[in-house]
Amino acid sequence: MNGEVRQVLALIDEAYAGKSWHGPTLRGSLKGLTAREASWRPGPGRHSIIEIALHAAYWKYTVRRRLTGAQRGSFPLAGHNWFPPGTASWKETLALLDSEHALLRGTIVQGGLRTLRVRAGKSLRGEKLLRGIAAHDLYHAGQVQLIKRLMRR
Repeated sequence: MNGEVRQVLALIDEAYAGKSWHGPTLRGSLKGLTAREASWRPGPGRHSIIEIALHAAYWKYTVRRRLTGAQRGSFPLAGHNWFPPGTASWKETLALLDSEHALLRGTIVQGGLRTLRVRAGKSLRGEKLLRGIAAHDLYHAGQVQLIKRLMRR
């Protein structure tokens, strides 16, 4: 594995799990939550933490699909982007999020960065898409932290 691939893996992993200098990662922000807490909604029309976690899993899948050129429709749950309440249990959601992260990592390791190009005529390079998914994880980690604060006041 070359240095570029290691660097991208470190970037997406640092945003997703483990220790990071900036505070909780996405997976770290979800740690210790109960199903009831994950389902709490901060207000009408606002997303719950479980919905955010499913959304993050879906976009990891979407990035992987775009990098490999795979057909749409292979995500394990029916729907896309934002999923309605009750789509999956909290335990299933966490397992799906972990699985999609592992599958994305595997795609990066197998393909290397030179071969990762977004398919279907898009001009976006794989590296940019991977930086984007890391930023997406961090954005939602902050959102989860805010919802937890609101929930506990």
